[in-house]
Amino acid sequence: MKLDLYNLTNEKVGEVEVSDDVFATDVRPHLFHEVVKMQLANRRRGTHKGKTRSEVSGGGKKPFKQKGTGNARQGTSRAPHMVGGGRAFARRNRDYSYALNKKKCRAALCSALSMAAGEGQIKVVENFDLAEIKTKAVVQILNTLEVARALVVDCQDSEREHTTLNNENLRLSVRNLQSYKYLRPEGVNVYDILHYGGLVVTRKGLEKLEARLLG
Repeated sequence: MKLDLYNLTNEKVGEVEVSDDVFATDVRPHLFHEVVKMQLANRRRGTHKGKTRSEVSGGGKKPFKQKGTGNARQGTSRAPHMVGGGRAFARRNRDYSYALNKKKCRAALCSALSMAAGEGQIKVVENFDLAEIKTKAVVQILNTLEVARALVVDCQDSEREHTTLNNENLRLSVRNLQSYKYLRPEGVNVYDILHYGGLVVTRKGLEKLEARLLG
């Protein structure tokens, strides 16, 4: 399939050929659920922790005498049913992360890109070079492109194979915008595509993204 190519003044300057295996596959929502669930689980820190009765300080002395008070006998104030005591089955630190099959993750990403392309939510631009770090300038460009909310995908070539470098002026100009997020092609993921609804991607970023999913 072909996608329209624009310059930063929103004028169509041509078309780019893209693979149907990436941008025209079947949309499978059940894969979105599985992959987004995995992504959110992998982001959890899992640092929650409660104290059991053995970890609560104090309680070495019997709270009150065994007989004569009318209360049930108690041996320690650290028991879970006592005020200020430990918790029964307290939460512990744990790792929530898990992995899905790589083919399933790739299929989900291609499905998300295909859905965005089918809805006209992918805007391909020739380049997104900025002379300086200027958030206001980026906002003006994105408004000119008529994109209210999107991932901004771009990169620069790296000497290392299969990796790219950030377009630093663009990354730093976008980072404070609530409705936009900068990513390199290798960072594009299902959750962010669904969250932001579309992409503004440079020609180079598009080529790297396609190569990543076809490689």
